Amino acid sequence: MRIHRALTITAVAVAVTVGFASPAFAATKLTQAQAASQLSAAGITHSSSGGCTDRYNSTCTSYEQINQSTVSGIITFKRISGCAINITGGTETGHSSGTYSHWNGYKVDVSKSTCVTNYIKGHYTYVGYISGWGYQYKAPSGNLYTDEGTHWDILYYTCGC
Repeated sequence: MRIHRALTITAVAVAVTVGFASPAFAATKLTQAQAASQLSAAGITHSSSGGCTDRYNSTCTSYEQINQSTVSGIITFKRISGCAINITGGTETGHSSGTYSHWNGYKVDVSKSTCVTNYIKGHYTYVGYISGWGYQYKAPSGNLYTDEGTHWDILYYTCGC
């Protein structure tokens, strides 16, 4: 029994030390209903030109397959900034592709407001102008906030702001 317990403890220590894959590295995907419920409860609104949530319609604003860390990130941003947040883009088709894309659940677009703009510019590090995208700011967490002219495009690598 002592040998078994010692081997178990050693195996756990090795797993922690070596860093086997953990749920922290895997994106938890949410359904439209799950994400909408969390965002609504946090007082975050949404809008779309099509007035819909269909992931396969570019005029909709969808949360289907959004990452939990993205939802947690925008909720955290609302809380720390004190700004009203309106999501105008989620996981629907029509955005640029790539690993860290809207479609893959890493990004949201939010309406521009004086509050949101002032918070980002006052608290995050200016990265520079990204040709074809806009003016980009980086949070201490590594998340990226890009002023695309008509809205803020936010890339959440983590749930911190």
